[in-house]
Amino acid sequence: MKTTALVSAVLLAGGADASTRRFVNGTGAGNGTTAAGDLPTSPPYYPSPWMDPQAPGWEDAYNKARNFVSQLTLEEKVNLTTGVGWMSEKCVGNVGSIPRMGLKSLCMQDGPLGLRFSDYNSAFPTALTIGGHFSRHLWRDRGNAMGSEARDKGVDVLLGPASGPLGRFAMGGRNTEGFGSDPYLQGQALSNTVQGIQGAGTIACAKHYIGNEQEHFRQPENGLPSLSSNINDKLMHEYYAWPFQDAVKAGVGAIMCSYQQVNNSYGCSNSKTLNGLLKDEYGFQGFVMSDWQAQHSGVGTALAGLDMTMPGDTVFNTGLSYWGANLTVAVVNGTIPQYRVDDMAMRIMAAYFKVGKTIENQIETSFSSWSRDSHGFRIASVQEDYEQINLGVDVRRNHANHIRESAAKASVILKNNGVLPLNKPKFIAVIGEDAGPNPKGPNGCDDRGCDDGTLAMEWGSGTSNFPYLITPDTAIQNQAIKDGTRYESVLSNYQTKATKNLVSQPNCTAIVFANANSGEGYINVDGNAGDRKNLTLWKNGDDLIKTVASVNPNVVVVLHTTGAVLVKDWYNHPNISAIVWAGQPGQESGNSLVDILYGKTSPGRSPFTWGATTESYGNGIIYKPNNGKDAPQDAYAEGPFFDYRHFDKEDPGKPGSSDKAPIYEFGHGLSWSTFEYSNLKVVKKNDRPYTPTKRTGIPAPTFGTFSKDLKDYGFPAGIRYIREYIYPYLNNTSSGKDATGDPDYGMKPEDFTPPHSRDDSAQPKHPAGGEPGGNRELWDVIYEVTCTITNTGKVMDDEIPQLYLSHGGKDEPVRVLRGFDRIERIAPGQAVTFRAELTRRDISNWDVVTQNWVVTDAPKKIWIGRSSRNLVLEASL
Repeated sequence: MKTTALVSAVLLAGGADASTRRFVNGTGAGNGTTAAGDLPTSPPYYPSPWMDPQAPGWEDAYNKARNFVSQLTLEEKVNLTTGVGWMSEKCVGNVGSIPRMGLKSLCMQDGPLGLRFSDYNSAFPTALTIGGHFSRHLWRDRGNAMGSEARDKGVDVLLGPASGPLGRFAMGGRNTEGFGSDPYLQGQALSNTVQGIQGAGTIACAKHYIGNEQEHFRQPENGLPSLSSNINDKLMHEYYAWPFQDAVKAGVGAIMCSYQQVNNSYGCSNSKTLNGLLKDEYGFQGFVMSDWQAQHSGVGTALAGLDMTMPGDTVFNTGLSYWGANLTVAVVNGTIPQYRVDDMAMRIMAAYFKVGKTIENQIETSFSSWSRDSHGFRIASVQEDYEQINLGVDVRRNHANHIRESAAKASVILKNNGVLPLNKPKFIAVIGEDAGPNPKGPNGCDDRGCDDGTLAMEWGSGTSNFPYLITPDTAIQNQAIKDGTRYESVLSNYQTKATKNLVSQPNCTAIVFANANSGEGYINVDGNAGDRKNLTLWKNGDDLIKTVASVNPNVVVVLHTTGAVLVKDWYNHPNISAIVWAGQPGQESGNSLVDILYGKTSPGRSPFTWGATTESYGNGIIYKPNNGKDAPQDAYAEGPFFDYRHFDKEDPGKPGSSDKAPIYEFGHGLSWSTFEYSNLKVVKKNDRPYTPTKRTGIPAPTFGTFSKDLKDYGFPAGIRYIREYIYPYLNNTSSGKDATGDPDYGMKPEDFTPPHSRDDSAQPKHPAGGEPGGNRELWDVIYEVTCTITNTGKVMDDEIPQLYLSHGGKDEPVRVLRGFDRIERIAPGQAVTFRAELTRRDISNWDVVTQNWVVTDAPKKIWIGRSSRNLVLEASL
């Protein structure tokens, strides 16, 4: 609130919204049903777990946080947890500072591919794009580069990486912010990116937790509550939560809860997913941050496990907050126990210290999210504190080299009839708007909210300003000039006559560009409100390709898309010699593409499946309300059968053999050389039985004392009051009854808070938990799998072997990804060893009865090969 008129404890607890009450009273675990009056619910899970001082990897951070938090006043702890309001500081989110302790306002800034609203920063490839290179070290390198740029700009928490969405829907608007349509792939990429970001001294924030698979109805709209993602317990563990468990194991400092509901409880007030799954079972020691305005209650969210509210105000620029002064009152009157606010502060500061930050070496934020002018108002919301707000600090270093390499190695050659790699062709004609520049400039559309010129990133909050953008037209032309190749381009999709006249000339290699875009739902581009409305190419792209192929015998198609598109009508055309998916490559787009087209580096593999029709995917986005005037319900009825798991179930035959089979399967991608797989070996490494965790934690600790006299929390005379800024202080220190006239003020907190939510006694650890990442025995290596890969071709090349596993049970997918590697620079004739380790978790299924991971008696089988359908070696476990 502004400084917040005091409200009663009853009203504060009433902040536990209707969905939370339904959640508290519910008994189910979410069964996916959507029948009227029988909606899925989440079971209550209280109290909110507190930090474990002995959590592996967090011990030193815990001790430093304890020493710091023990010195804080209640108001200072509240300041750490509550954002100061939209546009009330330089970053997209800031919490209050603690001047007495020398701590500046912590800065939270988007995003998943580099810094948003900044300058002199790099624009990296999207996560989906670099999901295609299947390289752990390149994921870490990208994370480290993004983390160092954030650190040097004075950003404390980088709002990324993302693994929600998981890519369940082919038309999902933000699929490109995640790494692909498989939980194992996403988990590996997410955890390695986290390690890179935090190794550079910036806190990573994994998002959007959890089940945020579409943009439509993700927030309340037109009088409807947010959509409910109804995910059952087994599906949650084995798919949607899997990557986040990997991130917790990697030590991630922050996790962002999502907008939509999960089993009819909002994601940021869902005690089952926050307290139960994340903090207890997965042993998460960092802090949970709300997405921007995803908090819908005060006390309810605090008890359910939320630790930081962003950007702090209930609605942008109102100065009203569920926390701030309301949180101060709730702790003073006992509605929220002291240990809960202490734990919030501990988690935030432990994450701060874990990544190597210190109070002595803080970097002031050197840019403003709200203006590119050199001077302006630091507090842009109310235009106060005019000063230099943008210092032009250049943080890019040599990151362009990494961007070029990673985008190139992630590009996927879907088809190649021998035209690639190009070798000084006599004449190149480049066709299509997607090859050229945006006439308004690379940053000419706010948050990249258009589809003009070449597509190098999606639109929305997960974007970054380009420092420059190398278009394909520029890069290919530069290479052509160097080679002595004749070069012309038609940078339009609609100049049919000029295009035909050009590409029908002798000796012409025609490179046709087309794209399909998407992004966050607050931006609508040509009727695509975040999510795509179809799977066709944009701006006449399909017709453009067919037009060129009708008159030119040597066509290369380059696709920049945010996911799968339909290629059925033209991919098998005899004149289309090659198809390249280049994703959204970032600032070095054209240079990365040249490196692939000319064979200067090795390509990647598709991180999603290319279906023949929209219907072939077997599911679809909810575009219209389906539950009357109540929250739309998404039943997740397909269970694990989305992307390649769905196609394997429907038609396990040859790719392209029917509309139910994929045209290009998950993991598909052509190479420059040929490889032989042989000598498969499976060695059992660990025979010890799995032991569920049985130990009990410590009682809830508290740090410091505080006054219970409301008069001690009035707005201090020495602090300047700024309109719309959110403070922990009260502007009315009379009793709640006097302030509100509420006759029920005398109720006890236990009368209106969920059972056990205020319990501070020692709690038993979850049987599948015990430390960050869960029960440590889940990470035991049970099998080591090796095989020999020999380069049988004539050129040096990279190979990307993939290991798939059948769990063998009824209603299980045919196979799931459980291992991969990118083995680089294999010389002709050279034999290398591919090694994969299968952990207990990898070969287990989630048992909803025992609430633990179980290796079932069903027969287990593994395959190794070049894609999910090109599998050449197999063995039983």
